[in-house]
Amino acid sequence: MTLPCPETPLPTCHRSPLAGCAALTPLLRSEALRLLLLHCPQDKARAVRALDATLCVVDAATCLPQPAGLPGRPDLPTLVQPGALRQRAVGTPDGHASLIHALTHIEANAINLALDIVWRYTGMPEAFYRDWWQVALEEALHFELLQAHLQSLGYAYGDFPAHDGLWEMAQRTQHDLLARLALVPRTLEARGLDATPAIRNKLMSIGDKSGAAILDIILRDEIGHVATGNRWYAALCQQRGLDPVQTYADLARIHAAPVLKGPFNLSARRAAGFSETELTALCGIPQAA
Repeated sequence: MTLPCPETPLPTCHRSPLAGCAALTPLLRSEALRLLLLHCPQDKARAVRALDATLCVVDAATCLPQPAGLPGRPDLPTLVQPGALRQRAVGTPDGHASLIHALTHIEANAINLALDIVWRYTGMPEAFYRDWWQVALEEALHFELLQAHLQSLGYAYGDFPAHDGLWEMAQRTQHDLLARLALVPRTLEARGLDATPAIRNKLMSIGDKSGAAILDIILRDEIGHVATGNRWYAALCQQRGLDPVQTYADLARIHAAPVLKGPFNLSARRAAGFSETELTALCGIPQAA
């Protein structure tokens, strides 16, 4: 089994140029970058949840240099191509644990994605950064819930290989916030809205009520996370005078986003703010003339 990570210090404050010389004020984007660099996901989740963002100044105009080693990661799990992942029957102990491990890995990546969008992009309204910090908080909770559940099955995060699709898309879109919003929260993370009910049913079919209850929490929160992506994507499209549907299609092609296939959780997608025009385009339904 994978050994637990050693403790790392909780977030510290940085001297803020916005405050007096004697004052110490945390800078939200700087803290997001510092926590993103933590290698241990358990420590990272704990530190995210420990930081009181209400005490932080949003340093929106600061251009932070990108350090090496993003994101901070543990040595395990081993990262492989998606096709190299072994399919295990969920009714077996290894299959059950493998499924929970895959979900845990998604949430570890989701923490990184939320922290990355907070630190990386300058010049947005304060609400943008606080919205994505809230996403990071909830992703940290999801990780902790799933990791604890995985441990209750006798396994640990890192015991199975995993793939890196979420972060690879983050790298491809790192120079364009509009592309990041279109293709990470609104594409890859929105796939969770479609997939979660079926996964929940699998867990219920083997009597894993605790796992199903965790997925209920995750689906509820992920609707909000995708809504955050939709809201800021729409705002940027409006600011740039772009058509959201055509722009999405263009960005998906430019950045080689995966082609989305149904079935789609249309009720969850509507709750997350996808327009009927977007859902029509997603489902490939010809629009009336």
